[in-house]
Amino acid sequence: MVQLVRLATRRLIVLPFMILGITLLVFFVLQFAPTDPATNALGESASPAAKEAWRAANGYNDPLILRYFAFLGQLVRFNLGNTVPPAQPVGKLIAAAFPLTLELTFLGLLIAVVVAAVFGVAAALYRDRWPDQVIRVVSIAGFAVPSFWLAILLIQQFALKVPWFPTGGYVPLGDSPAGWLQSMFLPATALAVPVAASLTRVVRTSMVEELDRDYVRTAIGSGLPRSVVIGRNVFRNALITPLTVLGLRVGYLLGGAIVIEVIFNLPGMGQLILNGVTAGDTNLVQGVTITIAFTFVIVNTIVDLLYLVVNPRIRTV
Repeated sequence: MVQLVRLATRRLIVLPFMILGITLLVFFVLQFAPTDPATNALGESASPAAKEAWRAANGYNDPLILRYFAFLGQLVRFNLGNTVPPAQPVGKLIAAAFPLTLELTFLGLLIAVVVAAVFGVAAALYRDRWPDQVIRVVSIAGFAVPSFWLAILLIQQFALKVPWFPTGGYVPLGDSPAGWLQSMFLPATALAVPVAASLTRVVRTSMVEELDRDYVRTAIGSGLPRSVVIGRNVFRNALITPLTVLGLRVGYLLGGAIVIEVIFNLPGMGQLILNGVTAGDTNLVQGVTITIAFTFVIVNTIVDLLYLVVNPRIRTV
């Protein structure tokens, strides 16, 4: 237990440095964006003198490193600045949009994990037989399908041709759980299929490796039911590799959710970053990017901690 706490503490100590690196990268990259914040704030008709005065008043004439520390100070106070006129707090917009993106991401993650666990275990138990071959072909096809293209196909088939689901829009969970699920099912499915396909292969490979180990044959040979050995030992040990891969897939889901939200007209982070890019709004793009990146890092840290719990062998490292 002491070793587990020590390793978990080590992971958590690294977390602030990772977050600091993200802010550094995002800030400096966006400084080279081909937009003029003074023009965005004052409008095209503003005079050069007025624009210069605005830059001086808002610190844009300061050295880049001083501007970064000023930005960092504002970020620590959860101040992400304002959007271009009509000015609105970026933090307030993100607070309204981010829950939807999280809902979509984690619903997609839930679908992907359930599908991967079921089909990955089935493929391992029936390896080299027809169920394994069918699952292998389907998983390869699913991994090759881009989420945005699958989203368009799902809209055509299950929203236009057979109107089981809406073509877009969002129903809050608090207003109607059934309406929420109906509005989120197609986007989450489009997001989940490539992840489920890749995870299925990982689960299948990990399960096969565990089933071939000596302890499995010894346990079954000693009289323990095969289902008990697989459920209690094999499946838990086989989770170690998929857990590691799952942390990386969360980043794919978060990035993919932004594209899927635009296709299904969901008022999430995708719409925000699209609006920011279209308007040349550096503050909005910066705020959305940092929020997504922070979430990815935190989720991966949580996965690392789960990895420590699931895999006792790593605690001795």
